[in-house]
Amino acid sequence: MSKPIVEIHDLDFSYNGQPVLRDINLEIKAGDFMAMIGPNGGGKTTLLKILLGLYTPDRGKIHVLGRPPRRVSHRIGYVPQNIHINQRFPISALDVVLMGLLNPGKRWARRSRQERLAAYRALEAMQMRAYGDRRIGELSGGQRQRVFIARALVTNPEILLLDEPTASIDATGQHAFYEMLNELSREMTIVMASHDLMALSRYVKSVACINRTLHYHDQGEITEEMIASMYRCSLDENCPVELIAHGIPHRVLKEH
Repeated sequence: MSKPIVEIHDLDFSYNGQPVLRDINLEIKAGDFMAMIGPNGGGKTTLLKILLGLYTPDRGKIHVLGRPPRRVSHRIGYVPQNIHINQRFPISALDVVLMGLLNPGKRWARRSRQERLAAYRALEAMQMRAYGDRRIGELSGGQRQRVFIARALVTNPEILLLDEPTASIDATGQHAFYEMLNELSREMTIVMASHDLMALSRYVKSVACINRTLHYHDQGEITEEMIASMYRCSLDENCPVELIAHGIPHRVLKEH
């Protein structure tokens, strides 16, 4: 079997002295499409930022693509939950994607032909090439999210991390969005934090429930009982993934 591309062992993380994650153990295989679920404040976004190398754990080991996360950040694409781009600013979808290629030392350098071609390829992968010259504020929520993913893809990452990417997409556009991610998962590993569990369950291959601790479920099935139980969980209670993984009947989940 191939070595996992993400390996986390006995990881703890705290923020301003407050525990956020504890005893995290996780392995992610190449080609996985993993959903991160859990209550607000449970640590999903924090773990994504640890995978990016933006946060350093207090304890434990983490390797991404065989190395410490900061050393491979250029091989990871990331779409945060809140992207702060003024929609009234006259910037095109193509310009937004080109921002993914910014060199800190040449922030406003003229973009090369190769870079523009790479940006167009990323837009095309998101079915947004025809919108390259459109101002970002003229696009729908779903179209903007595709542009932001194209920005993350322009460097050809091996792993794509998404934090609540459907938050700004209406119900009509979510199905097409998930179909697009499903196609993308054939080419790279995807880790996605989301609350849209029932819609997501038909696409993902595995589930990690994060509620300060982490419980991994190597199947994508997400049941109504899991959802109802998860949203009733406090930060100190067990996650429904843990209960199902240990074979506890659904009737117990309903009483949880």
